[in-house]
Amino acid sequence: MRGVRSKGAKAAIRMLGYLSTRVPRRLVRRRRDRFLLQAARVASLVLAPRGKRIRGVARFFRERSVEPPHHRLVRQLFLRSLGGVYLIAFTSLGSQVKGLYGSRGVLPMSELFSSKRLAALGRERFHLIPSLFWLDSSDETLVRGTRVGQALSVGVMLGIAPQASLTALWALYLSYTSAGREFLSFQWDVLLTEMGLLGILTAPAGLRPGPGRHEPSAAQVALWRALVFRLYLGSGVAKLKSGDKTWRELTAMSHYYETAPLPTRGGWYAHQQPERLQKLSTLATLVLETVAPFLAFAPRPVRHAAFWLFSGLQGFIFSTGNYGFFNVQSLVLGLWLLDDEALRRLLPRSRPSPAEPRPVWRTLGAWVPAAPLLLLGANELVSRFDRSRTPRWLSWLEMQARPLRIVNPYGLFAVMTVRRPEIAIEGSDDGETWQEYTFRYKVGDLNRAPRQVAPHQPRLDWQMWFAALGSPPGWLLALVMRLLEGSPEVLKLFARNSFPEHPPRYVRAVLYDYRMTDLETHRSTGAWWKREPLGLYLPPLSLAPSGSRSLLQWHAAE
Repeated sequence: MRGVRSKGAKAAIRMLGYLSTRVPRRLVRRRRDRFLLQAARVASLVLAPRGKRIRGVARFFRERSVEPPHHRLVRQLFLRSLGGVYLIAFTSLGSQVKGLYGSRGVLPMSELFSSKRLAALGRERFHLIPSLFWLDSSDETLVRGTRVGQALSVGVMLGIAPQASLTALWALYLSYTSAGREFLSFQWDVLLTEMGLLGILTAPAGLRPGPGRHEPSAAQVALWRALVFRLYLGSGVAKLKSGDKTWRELTAMSHYYETAPLPTRGGWYAHQQPERLQKLSTLATLVLETVAPFLAFAPRPVRHAAFWLFSGLQGFIFSTGNYGFFNVQSLVLGLWLLDDEALRRLLPRSRPSPAEPRPVWRTLGAWVPAAPLLLLGANELVSRFDRSRTPRWLSWLEMQARPLRIVNPYGLFAVMTVRRPEIAIEGSDDGETWQEYTFRYKVGDLNRAPRQVAPHQPRLDWQMWFAALGSPPGWLLALVMRLLEGSPEVLKLFARNSFPEHPPRYVRAVLYDYRMTDLETHRSTGAWWKREPLGLYLPPLSLAPSGSRSLLQWHAAE
């Protein structure tokens, strides 16, 4: 036994000598005392005195870098991908901005900025609504803003002045979201502003910096991984804290595909799966959103595994539901769970020149903005459990940061809807014969297959789903008024105008309960949906006579 141990020790020494020729000498010297001693002890106890086994273990360690992780390639790929996300967001918004926010849109921005209520707030109104459109909110400016956003996004994708371009993009998108009210209040909108701000802090300066001269600091990497952690854990905590029985009983996914705001064909087929599989997928979702987020701070192999787990989750969500550009930006955000070594395996030609040593002042300076952001992020999660313990100074900091969308709460589908009410908007010239307005993407026609819309975000169609869950919101009455006026900008948001020659005299909204059909019914009839009427959601409305204090009036004949 003694001889075996002696041979094992010799084998370990030979293996370490073999490895030392493949590892930079500076790294071996730095870790010599502890690393060589521990490795020799382990090798002497475990390794057999056989050459094949020694070479196998040596190969195992040689293929895995022991150098500190680098993130210049990660940063470069991420920033260019972030430019792509911005391009999707501005392109999607540009096709709808006049219908939603123009002078004849559903919620005109010009009316918001000129309101007396905001004027009474004085300078505070600029802090509450930080927007460039205080200067000019005309239709032309709103459209031009999306075009500028597209151009800047392409510049970031090409690596042109990323820090300056991202600064302009963040200010521009914040200008829309801060004044966008319901139509720009989705979680991926605030997530994009938060990612945009962190992108500014991380991006290298210069006109064409490439991967940058210096490595991203530990503070910058920590900010991104903390955002990954908050995004997924926030959704998991929201589900557990809601007390919703569908998550507690593992039946949430049995309703999810059918009640998703804008279902897909993949979601329709997923809804047909047996109950046991639905419960298993519900459990998997909870595990991925409550346990897996902690892997964002794990060692390399585990953290890389978390990247693939989250990527798989986002791919599944993308195929079964339309959530705008959320899945794309979540995939892009997950890149920060990787490092340059992992990227080089995927992109073997990506080998930038060595990084220059980072000055100490850069390392320390990175913590100046990172520390309060990390603190606000941690406070956001902790406050979900006990809000009363938040220090007063931290609450003040949170209030100051809130209008800028710097740190935001995340938590999709905390309470699962189990039924699907849908609103059908109808118009009539005589109050007796009604014709339905056809939405581009919203569920309506029973024989129309669910469409894959994402990463485009049809904001009116989405908000119609929210409106059906409660009482009529103010923007829906504004929509009815625009239809009665025949606003061409608003009519472009629909797939078909049922009144091409003149606007209808009356408009009403009817509520239906929709259900997905089963496979047998679909094969025999071709129907994807079945529905039952629930009654009027809005009674018939018409434009009030000129001079009236009200813009709309009820149609009493109904």
